Amino acid sequence: MIPESHPLQQLFIELVGRHYAEEIGIRDPQIVNYVSHLLAEFCDAEQLFKISNAFGKPLGDVGEMLLESNPVFGPAPSFDRERQVRKHIGDYTLFFTGMFPESINHFRLRRERLENFVDWMKAGKESYYIVSKFEHFEYAKVAPLFAMLSQHFEQCVYGLNLVKNDLEEMQHPIVRRADEILM
Repeated sequence: MIPESHPLQQLFIELVGRHYAEEIGIRDPQIVNYVSHLLAEFCDAEQLFKISNAFGKPLGDVGEMLLESNPVFGPAPSFDRERQVRKHIGDYTLFFTGMFPESINHFRLRRERLENFVDWMKAGKESYYIVSKFEHFEYAKVAPLFAMLSQHFEQCVYGLNLVKNDLEEMQHPIVRRADEILM
């Protein structure tokens, strides 16, 4: 885990906060902090694939994750497991649709996958909505955050795409400097 004081975490908070506030109108510090933390967390590839099936195989297919989350007809042994997997689906789809939308079709072309039939935006939005319905006991404080993430899922994706563009530009300081000189 990357600590809150780490420069990478601070960079993500600044970029997400600025784009969410200026371009999409989301000024909620809980959403900004959550999405910033998500970016930092997913810098560790193991965090992207932290959900495993019953055989211990890490899942990277959204369709398989959706099946894994089902406590009634699927293998999820409890509603807590459903919440854990659904939260990860929301995080995973938000991250990839916002930061690497071009990779989604690449995943689908690699081999036959269940997610070929899944709308990533719908799966992410629905997953955060389901997580928001866990509004009792230890989940009561964070349920409203997930309701907001579900409600503003598309805007959060768009804001992350703006963050991605900034990060790409930061990798090419010569191009950025040339643009500044020309203007």
